[in-house]
Amino acid sequence: MKSDDFVVSRIEDRIAQCERGWYVTSTGFLDSHEQAIAAKCLKSSPDVKAILWGGYDDADRRIVVCMPKDYPMEYSDLLKVLRVEIPRGSKELTHRDYLGSVLGLGLERRVIGDILVNDRGADIICTAEIADYMLNEYRQIGRVEILKSSLHDLSELRLPEQRVQKINDTISSARLDSIVSSAFGLSRSNAVKAIKSGIVAVDHMECIKPDQRIEEGSILTVRGKGKAALTKIGGTSRKGRIWIEISRYL
Repeated sequence: MKSDDFVVSRIEDRIAQCERGWYVTSTGFLDSHEQAIAAKCLKSSPDVKAILWGGYDDADRRIVVCMPKDYPMEYSDLLKVLRVEIPRGSKELTHRDYLGSVLGLGLERRVIGDILVNDRGADIICTAEIADYMLNEYRQIGRVEILKSSLHDLSELRLPEQRVQKINDTISSARLDSIVSSAFGLSRSNAVKAIKSGIVAVDHMECIKPDQRIEEGSILTVRGKGKAALTKIGGTSRKGRIWIEISRYL
């Protein structure tokens, strides 16, 4: 079975379980490509409400949660936050360092959501099923030993302070390739290559169409380059180019 078909099959299975048992079901975490596939089949049942959710509004990795429609049920306990703290003076650790060490425990990527790195350590979103295992077994990040770890509810998630670079530019049209080029300092041809290779997401959904029209307020991510928001689409210059404002998160 192709990977896309497997994603659809998994979601349809969770929807069917929810219909039969009348209880909340969920998938593992999905990347932007899988989320784009999932979005096409979330409305396949009139009796089940299915949403993409990653624990907070701007989450990149998200799960599909299936709930009986119009049935008030709490689902925040599906995910937990593992907070790890490292000793002062330790080497600076990156997202890759944390992810690699977590996967080194033998865990699958689908049980780990976003990893929010800060100067004291990181908050790691994970499925509730593996939270206790991580608390007990996660002891080291590369050569850096974890000083302290604890489990928390999502309401206690520490969101890192965002540093933002404002970019003002003009583009010929509000196409995805034009905006990616402006936001991330890429040539137009490299922006097109990035989009077609599947590493660009719009509002956390993979988009492989360079000519996709982008609306004001949209969030753009390029794997390996970061995230930006199209904060304003203005008027046109004398030469017919469109004024835009972009916030790039550093």
